[in-house]
Amino acid sequence: MSVYVYAITKDSHPLDLSDVKGVGEPPGEVRVVRSDSLCAVVSEAPDDLSVARRDLQAHNDVQDRLWADGPTLPLSFGFVAADEEAVRGVLEERAQLFAQRLDELAGRAEFNVKGVLDEDTSLRAVLEQSPQARELNERTREGGGTYEDRLALGQVVAQEVQGRENAIAEDILAALRPLASAEQIAPGVEAVLRERVLPRGRRAVRGVRPDLPGAGRTLRRGRGVAAAGSPAAVQLRLT
Repeated sequence: MSVYVYAITKDSHPLDLSDVKGVGEPPGEVRVVRSDSLCAVVSEAPDDLSVARRDLQAHNDVQDRLWADGPTLPLSFGFVAADEEAVRGVLEERAQLFAQRLDELAGRAEFNVKGVLDEDTSLRAVLEQSPQARELNERTREGGGTYEDRLALGQVVAQEVQGRENAIAEDILAALRPLASAEQIAPGVEAVLRERVLPRGRRAVRGVRPDLPGAGRTLRRGRGVAAAGSPAAVQLRLT
C-alpha cells in the first residue's frame, strides 16, 4: 500500500506524534518507518490527495511538530512512495547522506526573511532624489507633456525603483549574513526578497536568536527598513 512521506529524522529523535494527524479525509494515522539509525515519518497515502488547505495544513503540522523536537529533513508536499519497503530502501541507500545533512542542521533553525517594497514610499523617494524624474513628473502633470515624456518618466522611475530595491536588498543581506551558516536567495518578484537563514549556535525559543532583532534595528537606522506594520520603504517579515 502506498505511503505519504513527511520527513526523515535520526532514530534518536523523540518522534512525539501523538496528537498530529496526516493528510487525507479522514486524516491518516501518522507512523514511523525505521531503518538502522534513520526514520521516516509516514501515513497511508489517500487516493484523492490534492493541494487542498486541509492536506497542506496537515503536512505542515507534522513537520512543525518534528522540527520542534530536533533536526528534521522535511519532504515537499505530495511525496508518495510505493510502500514502506520502498521507503526503507531509500533510507538504507542514502543513509550516509541523510545522516550528514541531519548533523549539519543540529542546533540550527531555518528562517524565511521577506522584504516587501512599499510602492508609495519608494515613488516619493524617487521624486525627491532624482532631478530627472521630478522634471518629467512636472512636465506630465495633469495630462501635460508628450507621449515620449510619459514614456521616459516610466522608464526613469522603473530604473530608480529597481536600483533602490537592489541597494536595500544588499543592506539586508549584509546585516544577516554574519548570523547565517547558509543562505538561499529567491529571485525578486514584484520587489519581494527572500533568504533562508540558519543561525549558528544553540537552538533558541522558536529559533529566534538575540542577534536577529539587533540586525533589524541596524537596518531600520539605514535605508528605511521596518518590521511589518511600520511605515517604511520596505517591511521585513520573519517566519
